Amino acid sequence: MAIILDADVIIRGEKGTSDLKGWLESRPNELFEVAAITVAELWHGVERATAAHKARRQQYLQTVLAPLPIIPYTEQTAFEHARIWAQLEAAGTVIGPYDLIVAATALERGCEVATFNKRHFDCVPGLKVLEPH
Repeated sequence: MAIILDADVIIRGEKGTSDLKGWLESRPNELFEVAAITVAELWHGVERATAAHKARRQQYLQTVLAPLPIIPYTEQTAFEHARIWAQLEAAGTVIGPYDLIVAATALERGCEVATFNKRHFDCVPGLKVLEPH
């Protein structure tokens, strides 16, 4: 089973508020992946960056993402996404649309999600969530 990295885990690694490299290295037997929507979130940050930070941010993301499989949003992901969305909506629970897609990607693949936004992902029934340290 792989671990899907949420955008906030990668972003905190860039900011230096979390030791992403150390955490990944502390789990040598784990496979890490990234949902395609997370790539969009991260590259949105590159596009919004000031000229002074853009090149550094782009280099960081290219380095971090290069060894990670990027999991596409498929038709099956869409079905899982719709199921979770409807289930949470019926319960009166709302989480971000990108978080829904990350959760759907993880559930479809039987993966855990690594995030610092545990509160949102814990709302998704059946999803295994872990917080990096």
